[in-house]
Formats: sequence, C-alpha cells, structure tokens
Amino acid sequence: MTSNETPIDLGAARILLANDDGVHAEGLAVLERIARSLSDDVWVCAPETEQSAASHSLTISRPLRVRKLAEKRYAVDGTPTDCVLLAFRHLFKDTKPTLVLSGVNHGENLADDITYSGTVAAAMEATLLGVPAIAFSQAYQDGRKADFATAEKWGADVVRRACATRWDPGVLMNVNFPAVAPDAVTGIRVVRQGKRKLGDDLVERTDPRGRLYFWIGPLREEVDTDPETDIGVIAGGGISVTPLGLDLTHGATLQRLGRMFDQ
Repeated sequence: MTSNETPIDLGAARILLANDDGVHAEGLAVLERIARSLSDDVWVCAPETEQSAASHSLTISRPLRVRKLAEKRYAVDGTPTDCVLLAFRHLFKDTKPTLVLSGVNHGENLADDITYSGTVAAAMEATLLGVPAIAFSQAYQDGRKADFATAEKWGADVVRRACATRWDPGVLMNVNFPAVAPDAVTGIRVVRQGKRKLGDDLVERTDPRGRLYFWIGPLREEVDTDPETDIGVIAGGGISVTPLGLDLTHGATLQRLGRMFDQ
C-alpha cells in the first residue's frame, strides 16, 4: 500500500470518478465538472443503478458487465467497490489513476454513516489499491432535494488543498458539504469522525397477500454535538474534512488483550 508522498500535480493527473448513486446521478455530473476544472484526463466508472448503503461490498456470486457509454466513461452492473476494482484491473491495466474522487453523494456521510456508505467505500477500495482518494457528500434539508451548488463551488478548492500535502498509507479523505448556500459556508475544517447511531425508524407494512415487509428509515439519533467533529462542523454550516484510516485495530485493547494471552 503506497501513500501520497508528495503533492499531486493535478494538471497532469489521471482522475477516476465513481459514486454510489449511479452513473446518471446529478452529483456525479457535478463531480465531473469539478474534476475537469483540475485535469484534462478524467475517467468515469460508476454503477448502472443506485447502490446507496452498499458499503464496501464486492459482487462475487455472479459475473459483472462493463458498458462503455462514451470515451473514458463506463457503467458497471455492480457496487461502487466493483467499479473501482474493475477500473484499476481492466481499464487501467498499464497506467493506474493518480487520484480517485467519489460522489458527490446525495446526502451527508457523517459519523457512523461512513460504515454503510458506498461513496466512502469506493474511496476505500482505491486506497487499498494504493491511490489517494477523496469521498464527497452533499447534505440537504429534510424533505428537500439536495442542492449541489455548494459542492460545485467549493469542491475543486478542497481537492487542491488536500492534494498539496502528504498522506500516510491507508488513509483516505471524507468530505461533507453543508446544506447552506455556497456563500454562506462558514469555512473548511479538518475534524474527527463524530458519533451517532441508526435510529429506531423501522416501518412495518403488509403486502396485498398479507405478508409483512419492512422499510428501514433514514432517522439518525444524534449523540455527538462536539463542534470538533464532522457532525458539529456541518451543523455550523462548514465543510468537514475527515482523514479516515483503513486499519480498524483498536490499539489500547490490543495491548490489554495481548497481556492476557501472551503469558
């Protein structure tokens, strides 16, 4: 696993775009405009259909098909992770991308949302394959359609700043844009991941044949109001940037448990 040892020359970069909302999503079109303002070598490899909450899943029980939509633009009938993996191993056999951008997701990916997110998962897969990656998500007010104007105005600036520094191996960036007008953004903050859990928003219904079915709703229970978290920054109208590590090992428990077993 490699790292971004030196600043990325975005003007000469090959940028791969992916998402989880599907190849025809508005957020992906926004991300494509952001990427083309940075580089002339922009590729798209995204799911044929929406794959929200697919997390870091691979399709291993059936074959995958890749469909060429246009020059440097492809759709895959699989997950966001499938898209990145196939792009690296099939489209970029000789020269892999310099940077992977995922999103812009329709809806925020904050705190524990990260573990469910297909948007973040695409960036994770790129990171596992040794390429720097950034996941982007646009928050929106409940009951309203996301307005990607804020992401479009600020996205390129975030990429430039993030790519101007060194990243350690196994690190990706998770970026969220607030549900405010572009000129109302209160700043860009680098903060830790917050904490919140899936709320008890399970909807039970009965189908025409009398069988039960369920919808898992979007409700989240906020348990972290710390302004130094991604939740706090978005609540305050700022753009949150959170570096995420792929190593999930809990260091303190590793040491304590090690003392119990290494006797």
